[in-house]
Amino acid sequence: MSLIEKAKDYMMSRRSFVKATATLAVGAAASATLPGCGLQKVSSDRVAEVANQEGEWVTAACWHNCGGRCLNKAYVADGVVIRQKTDDTHPDSPDYPQQRGCARGRSHRKMVLGTDRLKYPMKRKNWEPGGGQKELRGKDEWVRISWDEALDIVANEIKRIKEKYGNASIFAPAGGSGGNMEPLRLLNSYGGCTTRWGDVSWGAWPVVWQKVTGLQDNGALAGNDRFRLRDSKLIILWGANPAQSSQGNPSFNLLQAKRAGAKFVVIDPLYSETARILADDWIPVRPATDTAFILGMAHYILTNNLHDQKFLDTYCSGFDADHMPEGADTKDNFKDYLLGTYDGTPKTPEWASKICGVSADKICQFAMEYASTKPAAIIAGGAPARINNGEHLPHAMMTLAFMTGNIGIPGAGVSPNMHNRSTNPGPLLVRPGGSGLPAIPNPIAKSRINSGEMWDAVIAGKFTESKGAQKDVNIQMIWNWFGNTLNQRAGTTRGIEAHRKVEFAVAQNLFLTTDARYSDVVLPVTSQWERPGGLLTGNREILIYFRQVIKPLFEAKSDMWIVTELAKRLGIDPAKAINPVSEEQQLHNQIAGATVMKADGSGYEKLVALTAEDIKELQAKGASQAGRITYKEFKEKGIYQIPRSRGDKLEFTSFQDYLANPVGKKLNTASGKLEIYCESLAKAIEKVGFTAKSPIPKYEPSREGYEDGMRDGYPFQVITTHYFRRSHSTLDNVSWLREAFPQELRINASDAAKLGIKNNDIVKVTSRHGAVIRPAYVTPCLMPGVITLGEGAWVEMDNQAGVDKAGCTGILNGHIPTGQGHTGYNSCNVKLEKYDKPLDPDVKWPQRIIF
Repeated sequence: MSLIEKAKDYMMSRRSFVKATATLAVGAAASATLPGCGLQKVSSDRVAEVANQEGEWVTAACWHNCGGRCLNKAYVADGVVIRQKTDDTHPDSPDYPQQRGCARGRSHRKMVLGTDRLKYPMKRKNWEPGGGQKELRGKDEWVRISWDEALDIVANEIKRIKEKYGNASIFAPAGGSGGNMEPLRLLNSYGGCTTRWGDVSWGAWPVVWQKVTGLQDNGALAGNDRFRLRDSKLIILWGANPAQSSQGNPSFNLLQAKRAGAKFVVIDPLYSETARILADDWIPVRPATDTAFILGMAHYILTNNLHDQKFLDTYCSGFDADHMPEGADTKDNFKDYLLGTYDGTPKTPEWASKICGVSADKICQFAMEYASTKPAAIIAGGAPARINNGEHLPHAMMTLAFMTGNIGIPGAGVSPNMHNRSTNPGPLLVRPGGSGLPAIPNPIAKSRINSGEMWDAVIAGKFTESKGAQKDVNIQMIWNWFGNTLNQRAGTTRGIEAHRKVEFAVAQNLFLTTDARYSDVVLPVTSQWERPGGLLTGNREILIYFRQVIKPLFEAKSDMWIVTELAKRLGIDPAKAINPVSEEQQLHNQIAGATVMKADGSGYEKLVALTAEDIKELQAKGASQAGRITYKEFKEKGIYQIPRSRGDKLEFTSFQDYLANPVGKKLNTASGKLEIYCESLAKAIEKVGFTAKSPIPKYEPSREGYEDGMRDGYPFQVITTHYFRRSHSTLDNVSWLREAFPQELRINASDAAKLGIKNNDIVKVTSRHGAVIRPAYVTPCLMPGVITLGEGAWVEMDNQAGVDKAGCTGILNGHIPTGQGHTGYNSCNVKLEKYDKPLDPDVKWPQRIIF
C-alpha cells in the first residue's frame, strides 16, 4: 500500500497517533536517563502517560543546505518529541508569507531519532596502525570501542602521521572557511593540514560574476527582490527549478509575479515541477550547450537591430571595436565574434540549433520576444553552469541582458539566483551576530587541492598549485565530517580508491554515511536538536532561533567536545586554542549581536532586547541592551520576520544605482563598466592552471559535453537534479521520504521505446567513471537524449557486479578540474541498457544499523 493510500485509509486516534510517532522519541528520553539503553520500543502505558502530559513547542533546527531553512517546531513532553509543525506565528499572505517547512523538514524526527543513528564509537575490525587490510574499507565489520580508545587511536594516528610525513599529509576534504569548523580548529592548532577548494553549488558563476560586474557576492546582490519581480513583464527561468531545488517561498514569490502579469519561459532539458506551475513556454536545451543557444539569440538580435546600442555604449566595455579597453586587440570584440568576421563562422540561429537542439525558428522567435520586452528578467539556477569549463555560459548570459538593456531596471536583470536567495536577493535585512569564537588560520594554507583533482592527488601524490606548477603531496590521513564529501563530490569511484590507499581515515557523523563507511574509525556526533541552540539565516527577511529539543542520544558527543578531548591528547590547551568561548556564550553573542534594517533603509539597529535575567538564563556574560523585540518573544516564536509591503524602502534591484550615475558610481572593474570584454576574468582562469578562457564569451564544447558523448559512444547526457527526498545527501536514510520519493531514473518516452525500456525496468547507467542501476520512470517531460537522476543517494556498491545500486551521481561524474576549478556535475555522458537482475525498492533495504 502506498504512503498516500495509508494516509487515506488509516484514521488514527490521538493515542494511536502518539504511539506510532513517539515510540522512537520515548526512547530518546530513556537514553537520557538510562545511558546505553538508546532508542527502543516502550509499553503502551508509557506512551499513554507521555501523551497525557503537557508539553512545549520548541523551535527545532532545520539546518540542512536545502535553500529553504524554514520554521520547524517540535512538541516536546517529558523529553519526548510527540509531533512537529511549521510556521503559524502570523497569518499567511503574499506580502508577509509564513515560512513553511517541506516534507523534508517535517520528517526530521524520523532522522534525528532514527534507529540507524550511530550510537557508539567504533573501529574497523581489520584496522591496525598503518592501515591494516586497507582494501576492506567499505566492506569490513565494525567493532564497538570506548570513547577513550577511539580518541587515543585518532590522536595517536595524527601524531604518527605528522611525525612521519608532515602536516600536509593530513587531508580535511570537508574544508570550511576561516578555520572555524571544529576539526580544522584542532588541525590548524597542530600545524595545519591540506584542504580542498572549488565552487560547488554555483558552478562557474562566482568568479565570472565578480570579474564582469565588480560585485563580490553573486548570490546576495543579483537580480530583483520578490516585490520587484512583480514589475517584470517576462521572467526567464534558465535551468532554475525552485519548486524542487529551493524549498520555502521562492515558488510562491514567483506565483505572485505571474499573478501580476509576468509571462514565464522555462529553459531546461526537464519539464520541471516549476515549469508545471508557472511556464507559459518551455524550451528544452541540451545540457552544456546553453551558450550556443544564447549566441544564436545574440546574433539574431544584432543582425535585426534589436540591440540597445546606447546602453552598450554607456554602461559596457568590449561589445564592438569602438568600445574596447585600451591596449586590447580591437579584433577581439564580441560583435565581430558573433558575425564571424575573423573566424569565418557567424553564430547564427542555424549554427546554434545544430549544437543545442532548439530549432532555428524557435531561437529567432524567443530572441525577438526577449529583445522587445522590458522589463525582462533572467533568473538562472546554478545547474546550467555546473559544467566543465563552463565560464562562457554566465558571461554570455549577462552579455545577452546587456545587449537588450535589461538590467538595472526594477523587474529586469540577469542573475544567478538560487538557494536561500532564490527570488529574494539583496542585502540581508536581519543579520545574526558573530559567535565571538576566533578563527584559527591554517599555517600551511597554500596546501589546497581543487575538488576535481583531490582524489587523483591522494593517489598520484601531485596536485596543481597554479599554472605550470605541480606540487608534490603525500596524503596519508583523511578526516571526514560535515559534508559527506566522498558521496557528494565528483569522482566518487576514484574517491573510494583514494580512501583505500591512505594509512588512516576517520569520520564523525550521525549515521554510517558513505564517508563513514569507508573510514577506519567512526565517531558518533550529536545533531543540532541535541545542542544548546543557535541562529539560522534563511531568506533575507528572517532570522530563526532554534533551541535544544532533546538530550544527547546514546554516547553521541558534539564536534567541539571531540576536538577538545583530542587537543588534550595532542598537548594543546583547548581553553586557549580550541574552545575559548563556551557554546552558551557563543549563542548569547549571536543573539546580542543580531541586527535588523531600519524601516527607512538607512542602517541597522539591534534586534533583541536583553535583560540581566535573559543573560543569566543563557548562562552567559554580557550587558543589558535595548532592541526591537524582547528575548522572550524571540525565544517563544523562534523567528523574527521583518514586516514588508509593496513600495517600502527595502526593495532591491541590482545595478539600479549604477544606471542612475555610471560616472559617479563606477563599478569595481578595470574599465569601471560591465565588461563584455573581461581580461581580468581570462587572466584569473589562466592563473588557476587548468584551462583557458577568452576575454569575451564564446562557445567552447565542455569536456564530456554533448559533442564528446556522441563521439565516444556515450550518447546520453545525465543531469543531476536536487531531489525532494533529501537535502543533497542529508535525509536520504529516512524511510518516510524513501517511500514517498523513490530514486528513479527519468528517461524520455521515445528513448525508452527504442531501448525497450518500460516503467520500473531496472536500467544500468554507465559513464567513463562508473556505473549505477535504478528503476526507470518513463516520461515525455524530458528532452530526448537526456536522463535525470537525483543527486545525493548514499552509495551502495554491489562489489561483484561493479555497480552502485543506490544511483549516486558522484559515481557517474568525473574528477575533472577545468576553468576556475568548479565542479562540472552536468557535463556527463552515459550509455544505457536494461539490467538483467532485480532490484528491491530502497525503502525495503536494511537500514545501516550498527549495534
